[in-house]
Amino acid sequence: MTVPEEDQWAAWFSRRRHGGDPEQLRRTLEYLAPIRDRVVRNAGLSVGDTVLDVGCGDGLIAFAAAQVVGPSGLVIFSDVSADLLARCHELAAELELTDRCRFVQAPASELGEVAGMSVDAVTVRSVLIYEPAKADSFAEFFRVLRPGGRLSIFEPINRFAASPDGRFVGCNVDGVTDLAAKVRAVYEAIQPRDTDPMLDFDERDLLRQAEQAGFDDIHLRLDADIRKHVSASWEAALRSAGNPRIPTLGEAMHQALSPDEVARLSARLRPQFEGGTRQDRMAVAYVTAKKPDQSRVNGS
Repeated sequence: MTVPEEDQWAAWFSRRRHGGDPEQLRRTLEYLAPIRDRVVRNAGLSVGDTVLDVGCGDGLIAFAAAQVVGPSGLVIFSDVSADLLARCHELAAELELTDRCRFVQAPASELGEVAGMSVDAVTVRSVLIYEPAKADSFAEFFRVLRPGGRLSIFEPINRFAASPDGRFVGCNVDGVTDLAAKVRAVYEAIQPRDTDPMLDFDERDLLRQAEQAGFDDIHLRLDADIRKHVSASWEAALRSAGNPRIPTLGEAMHQALSPDEVARLSARLRPQFEGGTRQDRMAVAYVTAKKPDQSRVNGS
């Protein structure tokens, strides 16, 4: 019996995010746990609330929210991926939570299946980086929220991740800069630096778009770090992709390079992955905002 192929989003969550390596998966989930808790906390949830989790993925935020809002609350799982929504539906059934869950397939910029002024909070984690129509997304968040409703966002600021010293995947590539440039070109052809949704914004754009959508009481917290990356399996790194829309490192290398060139570049990169000497540059933004209450909406 042939197993149906997963879409790119579900395949990334299940394998390509961590290269199928259990230790890398453990580290990923360990990294995400405090982000989950902070996004949920920033949403100010209460028992009985209705929450819309936009871009729910495998349910990290949504299932945590379901525990907070309780049996009298409702969590709407929204995602572009039918496969991920099906996975969340199965897990909700296993946890006996289906009576407080709803599932909607939609992008962040087109939430038409969610009625206006019908939710108490909107949560968003690493979603706007994939959305070219960010202003439309903020307008949709505003539309579906009840007056006084809360918005809680977490987004990576990928512009910060680009190393000014020409590093590739955080590694020093002296002696193989030509090879690194060929592989980098594979990625930039798919996600151009100046126009791709992952790279065409920073934290100030998030503030501006929230304000333009009508939100007030807007707050931003930016966390930025430059540090040595922990050691990692080279084989898992070759099987990993930074996001669902791009090839794995191994796929990109084999696409751009000859076998001899792959061997040369690998010889330069592998010791830095395994030795924990490559550089990790990361910036993330937490944004919270509120929809004005009814009296303010009416101008009184």
